Amino acid sequence: MDERILQQCEELMKKGSTSFHKAFDVLPSPRREAVHVIYAFCRIIDDSVDEPGNSPYSIHELKELFTDLEQAEGHFIWPALRWLFSSFPQLQREPFHLQMEGQLRDLTVTEYDTMEDLEGYCYLVAGTVGEMLLPVLRDDQSEAAQTAGISLGIGMQLVNIIRDVGEDLRRGRRYVPLEVMNKHGYSQQELESGIVSQQFTAVLQELKAEALIWFQRGLEQVDTYPQESGLAIELAASFYAAILDAVEANGYDVYRERSYVSDEMKLQLFKRTMVRYAGTGSAVV
Repeated sequence: MDERILQQCEELMKKGSTSFHKAFDVLPSPRREAVHVIYAFCRIIDDSVDEPGNSPYSIHELKELFTDLEQAEGHFIWPALRWLFSSFPQLQREPFHLQMEGQLRDLTVTEYDTMEDLEGYCYLVAGTVGEMLLPVLRDDQSEAAQTAGISLGIGMQLVNIIRDVGEDLRRGRRYVPLEVMNKHGYSQQELESGIVSQQFTAVLQELKAEALIWFQRGLEQVDTYPQESGLAIELAASFYAAILDAVEANGYDVYRERSYVSDEMKLQLFKRTMVRYAGTGSAVV
């Protein structure tokens, strides 16, 4: 396996998410490189729908090439994926297919009415990532750990939805469920006008509460992972959950400001999480 191919996957992860890169950098090889490959492919899938001009393939081309992975050529992601599946034979292809189906949904479904519908979408585009990571982060196939991994992915996607309300609106999409808006007396017209009110704050606070429930479920099995993997999961979760605090600090104005976690805060979260692993014999830096 050409190491430059795996390095290209890592570079794509660094560019796409410094938080995830930092969180999973504590993993030993080859788990670390496997996460880079999974992230890189998911990034390409996402870009094929959200930023097609920056993607080397359309979502339909990706589906076709992935189905015929053994013969796929023309981009570093294909040999990287072949390495991934040969290195982790327990890894199934179904979550990757479901991930692409979820991204395809964005081309036809632009609004959600209920939380149940939204959570189904969140499973496809993010819960499946938990399924992809399970065989990479641990050697056994624990059903409870798989359920937890799916839950964490759903929680993270809900954070994305909260953070990106304005950005998604400009793309003609409303992920905020209509039933939650109606419950708090916030209208579609107000959403389209970018009005930040007490009612809108209540909408986002309800979505935040839902996200934190999924996060709690997602971390229930973290102590059953190898120590480096458990640390990586906790770091990723803490970095992502902190976005919710940043949204609050910005006065819930997700129309005009993109909330992010500062490097200083990430360092604090890193140190805080490391305390739990101190003295456990974990070979983490």
